[in-house]
Amino acid sequence: MGPRLIRKYCVLSADCEKIMENAVTTLGFSARGYDRILKVARTIADLSGEDSLNPKHLSEAVQYRTLDRNLWV
Repeated sequence: MGPRLIRKYCVLSADCEKIMENAVTTLGFSARGYDRILKVARTIADLSGEDSLNPKHLSEAVQYRTLDRNLWV
């Protein structure tokens, strides 16, 4: 999924934007990491059968990303 598709299918609500802002500032995710979180959150939402991203999808994706980072350090 490229940047254009991410913008199309990973639309963030105000609550979701706060979660992502917190993840970037607190955990230091790069732009690439930000996009990866959105892609994983979109997959989680799809598996849940939901059309839009919810804060719970983003929170779960951030948790997976931090777990991934901790294993590679």
